[in-house]
Amino acid sequence: MVKVKSEEFLAAPEFLRVGEGAGERRIAFLRAPGAVSPGLVFLGGFRSTMRSEKASFLAAKAAAAGRAFLCFDYSGHGESGGAFEDGAIGRWLEESLAALERLTEGPQILVGSSMGGWLALLVARTLAARGEADRLAGLVLIAPAVDMTRRLIFDAMSAAERETLERTGVFMRPSRYGDGPYPVSRAFIEEGERHRLLGGAVRAHCPVHVLQGLRDEDVPPAHALELVEHLAGDPVALTLVKDGDHRLSRPQDLALIWAAVEGVAT
Repeated sequence: MVKVKSEEFLAAPEFLRVGEGAGERRIAFLRAPGAVSPGLVFLGGFRSTMRSEKASFLAAKAAAAGRAFLCFDYSGHGESGGAFEDGAIGRWLEESLAALERLTEGPQILVGSSMGGWLALLVARTLAARGEADRLAGLVLIAPAVDMTRRLIFDAMSAAERETLERTGVFMRPSRYGDGPYPVSRAFIEEGERHRLLGGAVRAHCPVHVLQGLRDEDVPPAHALELVEHLAGDPVALTLVKDGDHRLSRPQDLALIWAAVEGVAT
């Protein structure tokens, strides 16, 4: 495991205010400067934090390569303000866009892990609609959980869990990582419907590299293959890790992730 040496990254986090009025939240972020373009922005997964193994590894590699690096906690996660129960894909998309726009300069590579892969594609779609597609130099998507609220959560629920969700507005979802069960609300599922991507063409307007473990029990490999098929208008590379799980955080997995970053950066 490569350890971060940048004092900027190891320091206490800075904070970015996103939203207005009652919807304002305080987003914690860590960043380190760099002169080499493009920079790197890490978008973490659902219930993950900016101090994860992948984020720390990428911060160290970016520093060694002279690239700027940014990571942050979504509201309700890690060191950011807000309640997890108030979270939604649209809310975390707003925070991702604010971090990119206000904390970085020039072209960036988005590295999105799990839910962060979905958010990276939503950021790309939003920027393209604004005529700002050139802000992204590439996407590296690690086990991208695209449309997860429907495809990976609701569709995987049992009849009893759906009945509980309908009756009470929330159900407690088990976790295989020892951090559950955790609440998933009907509002969270319904809000996610407004941000679904699969079912039509998906555009990133930049090179994309998808990495997927074949032993992933959270995001099935077939889900990543379906996404690649929908990205027909962009240059896409796909790396399948035969013995890889969902986290892809072993040293050999991290080396593959950095190779993907270097590939889209050229």
